[in-house]
Amino acid sequence: MNPDAPISRRTPEKPPAKSPKQPKPSSFATKTLKFFGWLFALLVAAAVAGAAVVAVGLAMAYPNLPDVSELADYRPKLPMRVYSSEGALLGEFGEERRNLTPIGEIPKVMVDAVLAIEDTRFFEHNGVDYKGMARALLANLGREKAQGASTITMQVARNVYLSSEKTYTRKIYEILLTLKLEHTLSKNQILEIYMNQIYLGNRAYGFSAASETYFGKPLKDVTVAEAAMLAGLPKAPSAYNPISNPKRARIRQLYIIDRMEENHFITPAQANEARAESLKIRSSYADNRVHAEYVAEMARQLIFAQYGSEAYTRGLNVYTTLIASDQEKAYEALRKGIMDYEKRQHYRGPEKFINLPAAGQERDEAIDEVLAQHPDNGNILSAVVLEATPRKVVVIRADGDPIEITGEGLKPVQSGLSDKAPPNTKLRPGAVVRIMETAKKTFELTQLPEVEGAFVSLDPRSGAIKALVGGFDFDKNKFNHVTQAWRQPGSSFKPFIYSAALEKGFSPTTVINDAPLSFPGSAGQQPWEPKNSDGRFDGPMTMRQALARSKNLVTIRVMQSVGPKKAQEWVTKFGFDADKQPPYLPMALGAGSVTPMQMVSAYSVFANGGHRVNPYLIAKITDHRGNVLSEFAPPATEDLPRAIDARNAFVMDSLLQDVARYGTAAKAQAQLKRPDIYGKTGTTNDSVDAWFAGFQPTNAAVVWMGYDNPRSLGAREYGGGLSLPIWINYMQHALKDVPVAKMTPPSGLVNVGGDWLYEEYARSAPNLGLDSPASTAGTMVPPPNSEERNKILDLFRN
Repeated sequence: MNPDAPISRRTPEKPPAKSPKQPKPSSFATKTLKFFGWLFALLVAAAVAGAAVVAVGLAMAYPNLPDVSELADYRPKLPMRVYSSEGALLGEFGEERRNLTPIGEIPKVMVDAVLAIEDTRFFEHNGVDYKGMARALLANLGREKAQGASTITMQVARNVYLSSEKTYTRKIYEILLTLKLEHTLSKNQILEIYMNQIYLGNRAYGFSAASETYFGKPLKDVTVAEAAMLAGLPKAPSAYNPISNPKRARIRQLYIIDRMEENHFITPAQANEARAESLKIRSSYADNRVHAEYVAEMARQLIFAQYGSEAYTRGLNVYTTLIASDQEKAYEALRKGIMDYEKRQHYRGPEKFINLPAAGQERDEAIDEVLAQHPDNGNILSAVVLEATPRKVVVIRADGDPIEITGEGLKPVQSGLSDKAPPNTKLRPGAVVRIMETAKKTFELTQLPEVEGAFVSLDPRSGAIKALVGGFDFDKNKFNHVTQAWRQPGSSFKPFIYSAALEKGFSPTTVINDAPLSFPGSAGQQPWEPKNSDGRFDGPMTMRQALARSKNLVTIRVMQSVGPKKAQEWVTKFGFDADKQPPYLPMALGAGSVTPMQMVSAYSVFANGGHRVNPYLIAKITDHRGNVLSEFAPPATEDLPRAIDARNAFVMDSLLQDVARYGTAAKAQAQLKRPDIYGKTGTTNDSVDAWFAGFQPTNAAVVWMGYDNPRSLGAREYGGGLSLPIWINYMQHALKDVPVAKMTPPSGLVNVGGDWLYEEYARSAPNLGLDSPASTAGTMVPPPNSEERNKILDLFRN
């Protein structure tokens, strides 16, 4: 040891401090940690496996999805539409009411309204809007107003290919189809399909059809307010229908206007203007439609016969020859004539009686229910009686406003206000009645008519039908009386017998005796003794006078001279069926059977100088793109087949002109105040059928009235009082701007003493045994045999 070395002093080391005692983990915590660890691992594994399954499922499902490439040439079901010659809609046939409108023709305001409420980011996402889905999820979790996450493309996928069931499988297919659509079609193609395919209530598919349905206007003309109202329909067409649920539709409309403003589709000023706009909603799809239901049905039958069931899905546009304004006037004129007749009939009583509850909601519901069972019939409105006395009746309509009817308005139902009225006709509270507005803007009580009528007019130069009304109301009676009703024409048939007589040597100046005739009976039956309608016998008169005054006895004598068989052959030249005109003397008085369509065609022969026309209705058919599929161009009048000689037609025109000038139809020229009016009244035995058939050279028209189950119209009812006013009412409109026409006499006629005669007969008129009073006065015409006689009597009985 070296003593010089410093000594180091070792500091003894401190023992290490004792660490705090650590608690041992509990068994519960250990188990919990292990559980969540395993659970997390399981979830991850499940997610991976699920993703793998979904991926495999998607890979397998995607190729099996429908081929959406066909939507590149989108061809939805399009209804058949029937139009007037000017393009006014007359009718529509098909399950779906739709106007296929290219995206370029859909106004921007309509597209903006739809995007604002349905899919604002439509042009930004790939079909599935993940941001929108997240936003909707947060809103729904936050218990805000529930939001949907379906994009427009997803709605197209669902509406075109999928059902409406709410399942995860369908949702997966919807997403897959959405992605496929976005891959196959452009955004504009998808939007075009949506705008045309979506159902919007009232059988309207697509916004173009909806605009017509709810506003009665083309889509290109909609305002911001109207576009917002339409854009609210896809979510729930029934709930937001402006016709059935106007309040709810208004709330949704305002919300959409707000959305359009928020997305800067419209300015604040435009939004305020749209909120303040008062919309004119059509009460029904039939509003503003031309009343041509019988014509539309005729067109439907013709097109269906040609195209079959495709007629209802191809989008055919059928253009008829109808003139819309003429059709409306014909409809109004016929209904007015029928209702004027109805006012003279005995009141048949209310349509139904209900126990009317005391005022309040219960009463309102009872009124609404019964009026729904008795809908309005055009301008003949249904109502329920609240109060009834001989001097005042108070009724109520579905709108809840009472209507008080007094004075002249009570006349049609006076018998129902009598204290002696039977219970079934007595007017009392709870009675369901009909009312009509008068020209003085007051109301009168009335009733639905039982009588029927028909009206048809056409251009006698071509056969183009200008107006046709087959009955009082198509919904009430779909039987088309113009084409289907076989009725006796009465005296309106006489001109065709006179026409036959001209070919036998008769002339307007031929004198014929108006004297009694008698056909003796046999085997105990009564003799047939025809009479004139006025009951008088006026002796000798010219054929012109006889037709103007519609003398039955003269016409029978003319028929005798012509011969029933020859007369039957002659009338077929005008289009009448021989088997419907038996060759017996009563045929001269119109005892055979004709339809109004046959009559207007036959009178057209007189109007156009002797040519036979075939009435036609369809002028053109196009597809939904406007391509012409077929078109009919009628031949010129002179190229039509000739039915009778031009001389015959001219002379008959002069006779029919006098009928309308001073004869049984004198009111025609007196009210129309023009000389180029020609025609003949017709009333059958016991006033069962009432007719007027007449023409102006550019327009021939026929009116008929009668009961479907033939019975008398009334002892004082005639064609001149029932049908002629309807004809005049129509012609006042149809001939308003038509120049007066003058008939030019054809060659082969000579004027003798101011009247026209056939040249060959003018020099030496044959003695027909009819122009001398002594030759026919009191003569007993040889009776037909018993078989012929029985047929004659049967014709008159029928």
